[in-house]
Amino acid sequence: MSKKKILVTGGAGFVGSHLCERLASNENNEVYSLDNYFTGSEANHVNNVQYVKGDTKDISKLITFVPDIVYHLGEYSRVEQSFDDIEKVWEFNKDGTFAVLEFVREIGCKILYAGSSTKFGDEGENANASPYAWSKSSNTQLVKNYGVWYGIDYVITYFYNVYGPREIQTGKYATLIALFKEKMKNNEILTVVSPGTQKRNFTHIDDTVDALMLIGEKGQGDEYGIGNPQGYTIKEVAEMYGGKIEMLPERKGNRLIASVVSDKTRALGWEPKRNLADYIEQLKRSDWK
Repeated sequence: MSKKKILVTGGAGFVGSHLCERLASNENNEVYSLDNYFTGSEANHVNNVQYVKGDTKDISKLITFVPDIVYHLGEYSRVEQSFDDIEKVWEFNKDGTFAVLEFVREIGCKILYAGSSTKFGDEGENANASPYAWSKSSNTQLVKNYGVWYGIDYVITYFYNVYGPREIQTGKYATLIALFKEKMKNNEILTVVSPGTQKRNFTHIDDTVDALMLIGEKGQGDEYGIGNPQGYTIKEVAEMYGGKIEMLPERKGNRLIASVVSDKTRALGWEPKRNLADYIEQLKRSDWK
């Protein structure tokens, strides 16, 4: 039996590396990663994956085989920073995704597009609140249009504040749960952007990958949310860590709440099994390692 060829864009990133690892654990899969290492890292490389370095906008030149499915995770993925990085947002999320869609259309394979739950923020008013949010929400429409215009086989997923091992812990692109962990490890104050009542549905990486595997196999022509229904405010999360808290001024593009739309994912048989409070308690017991 011939192996199933699978391409993961952003395969050296946080979510992508976990997805690659799970896919590669099946000996019937031949797994490839395409990543430009903007936020990805060679430290995230896993066994039995072939790594290609380059931009998604050059996918037709870099990928010389025909995959059975493309998991398109390789986009710019920060809200507040996107105001300063708008050129990168355009290059990675508009030029890159257009090239991926053209690649998929020409070879006739399935695509799973990783959208962003920011488009659901504040009852839909957040869809254009930042360069990042706009690029992602408009790309989901473009993917759906390719399904109508060209008949491509697609599914769209929405992530909700994914956390777990391999998150970026320091610097401009650090994610909240890992950043708080690093601050606690270094006895630093936890900074919370006002008003602090912004609510998020933090979803563990293992639950996220469980859903991606299921949707990639069974999903078709629809949108699937991957979110833990248990939400916490940012201030509540900081309080779980138990450190000193300092409130910062409000920032542009910072939504207050986003609806979790995971009914269709649950209908496929998915249920989140991990919760944030338990994860933080484990970090405490391991002394923030």
